[in-house]
Amino acid sequence: MPDPEIIRITDLGDPQLSPELISLRKAATGFPVEFTTGAITRAAKERMGRHDPTFDVNRSGLFGNEDAIERLAVVCSAAEADTGMHAAGRVAVWLDLVRYMSNRALIEDLLQRHPEISDEVIRAPLIVAGLPRSGTTHLLNLMAADSRFRSLSYWESREPVPFSGEESVVDSEDPRFTRARKDWEKTDSLLPLLKAMHAMTPEHIHEEVELMANDIAGYVFEWLFHAPLWRDYYLCTDQKPHYEYMRDVLKILQWQDRVNPNPHRAPSLGEPRRWVLKCPQHLEQLPVLINTFPDATVALTHRDPTSVVASSATMSTYGDRLRRTRPNPPAVAQYWADRVQVLLRACVRDRDSVPADQSVDVLFHEFMADDLATVERLYEVADIEMTADARGQLEAYLNANRRGKHGRVVTDLKEDFGIDRDELRSRYGDYMSRFDVLAEGMGE
Repeated sequence: MPDPEIIRITDLGDPQLSPELISLRKAATGFPVEFTTGAITRAAKERMGRHDPTFDVNRSGLFGNEDAIERLAVVCSAAEADTGMHAAGRVAVWLDLVRYMSNRALIEDLLQRHPEISDEVIRAPLIVAGLPRSGTTHLLNLMAADSRFRSLSYWESREPVPFSGEESVVDSEDPRFTRARKDWEKTDSLLPLLKAMHAMTPEHIHEEVELMANDIAGYVFEWLFHAPLWRDYYLCTDQKPHYEYMRDVLKILQWQDRVNPNPHRAPSLGEPRRWVLKCPQHLEQLPVLINTFPDATVALTHRDPTSVVASSATMSTYGDRLRRTRPNPPAVAQYWADRVQVLLRACVRDRDSVPADQSVDVLFHEFMADDLATVERLYEVADIEMTADARGQLEAYLNANRRGKHGRVVTDLKEDFGIDRDELRSRYGDYMSRFDVLAEGMGE
């Protein structure tokens, strides 16, 4: 198999913008947004009215508990504090918040109309927890290729509950899928190298942290803008109710599989399928995770944190040519160097909260050398048979999705971000020795 094309992004700090990106940034300046809870909830009601005119957007308790509005106020304050956001970035964050709040209203309404949803059981899920850019996405997507499992597609993570009666504008496509597809096509045209790092196609398998965002919770907002104010609030807040909220939305999706079959989801036959899930945030919430899903099997992926920082900072800084007035690669890398350290300290502290007979530690270099063997080891712990059909499905996925099929982005921490890799690695010594993590070099 040929090596993937090597990609070096040499204009991270001084991006050479395409005409299309210049045009979008200019147009965004004509759409000023107001980061207040009132403006966002009004816009959420307007969005719901456009897609479902029959929905009563003026009912009391539309958005559920008032504490969500309080958290929304914190996110709004954090967004206003980020003075480096370009108008295009502000519009993008604002639209996400509007979507989250309209999703929240639909979720609350559905749970009230169908209390039987609470009886759904999320049985023995397989959950991947690991640093971003440490193989979590590949492991999740590989297991999701096994049709015995239920996974969370990106399109439904963005809008887990459909608008009632909304008609398709494209034959055989769920309107939510259509919106996700068009958004990705636009993103791909503006940021063509993004797919070499993380392709956000509508059908790709996504993180359940997106479901927590509808509760205005989780670390997802740190990826949308420079959000230290939100980060500090999140880290000081008990995440138990937000993990329970995420579990409730998974119950909704499981329930919908039976009562509302969808052409973009595999049909549910007999008992609900076991879920496969993943989120890097789980590394710093392991006690909460296992208390929420006490019968889960957890795969913890481990990789040289310096490679994680390099990869995360590259992807984030590359996206900043759309979001920020001027990218600042060293500041982004320093943020993620610090953030990764917080994640890893929590992981070292709380690793043993996940029972040994319900967990597997996955070293990145071993996973990359033999990914099927890693899945087999995880299946064995989870008491899942690796059938001939399952192996065939996994092999078919690997053949169609070789690593680096869109190219491989190579990063130099010193040249691109002004960080010495060995000095940075010294910050993570406890973690690397605890899990016997292999040190990596440039671009790995």
